[in-house]
Amino acid sequence: MVVCGLACWRCRWLLPLLLGLAIIMGIIALAGRGWLESESEPYVQQASLWESCTRGEEDLNWRCESLMDYGWGRAAAATYLVGFVILVICFALAVIAFSIEILRFNFVRGIGGLLFVVAAFQIIGLVIYPVKFTEEIPLMGNNMFSWAYGFGWASTVVVIGCAFFFCCLPNWEDEVLGNIKPTYYYSSPERAPYLN
Repeated sequence: MVVCGLACWRCRWLLPLLLGLAIIMGIIALAGRGWLESESEPYVQQASLWESCTRGEEDLNWRCESLMDYGWGRAAAATYLVGFVILVICFALAVIAFSIEILRFNFVRGIGGLLFVVAAFQIIGLVIYPVKFTEEIPLMGNNMFSWAYGFGWASTVVVIGCAFFFCCLPNWEDEVLGNIKPTYYYSSPERAPYLN
């Protein structure tokens, strides 16, 4: 039986594990150069959260310009980075919360609230970037928002899911801690003649 994501005390490490996965995807998004890439050959443009690079069709060297020279570039990077830092703090708090024997469920609900803040910051950064990038940076050829940008959204989706689970987990405190005795259902022979 799965109720609100966790059915037993042994499964308590599932949520911190998912937060760790969101952190890994966030690191890939922050470090990856595939926020925007050329769709097909010749590959003449690529961008990360931090810089935009272009090259000619016959040129092998990339010419890069920092997106930190633009106000929107700093805003997108700052909001995504702030969300990522709060996510790392939430991960540490979740590990602490689930490590102690007496789980503080109000503490867990607070982690869920912080995760909603993380999601808000990350969404702001992920929306600012493509809108302003396509408005202010000249695009060469056919381009697409690529794998690193996708990892940013994947991290955000995992964070939103974990936020809901962290917030609703205290409603099932007894089930998670195993404080409820199992209920057994049986029927008497008079009521179930087919059992004879």
